[in-house]
Amino acid sequence: MKKSIITLFILFLSVAAFSQNDRQEKEDKIKALKIAYLTENLDLSTTEAQQFWPIYNTYEEQQQSVRSEYHNKKRDINIDALTETEAQKLLKELEALNAKRNSINDNYMLALKKVLTAKQILKLKNTEDNFKRKMFSEYKKRKESKH
Repeated sequence: MKKSIITLFILFLSVAAFSQNDRQEKEDKIKALKIAYLTENLDLSTTEAQQFWPIYNTYEEQQQSVRSEYHNKKRDINIDALTETEAQKLLKELEALNAKRNSINDNYMLALKKVLTAKQILKLKNTEDNFKRKMFSEYKKRKESKH
């Protein structure tokens, strides 16, 4: 009995670890595809690329951090069970996160303007949007082909 419990426990841990590794591998693959797509479409000079990528990577990390924090604040909240005081507190925290997100965007634009032209910045936004559309389209195709 003890051996079967240990075996089930090890099996459970293996599946959980595999699932996390698989997710991380997918995220890493998408990130690599995005980097390649942006690099190809932005046509940055070597100097521009050396200055651009640290700014872009910092921005992405900061945005992900705020998204995660925002999600964690909203997750598992039973709005009906909140008191008005608790709801006001949560609302203020969410507003503060939105202000933080706006500040990150403002700082990002200021940093980009020191490295890229206005046209390149607009092209960056366009290229990111195109990448998202392509990824969503690919996801949709794969999902449809499974059914």
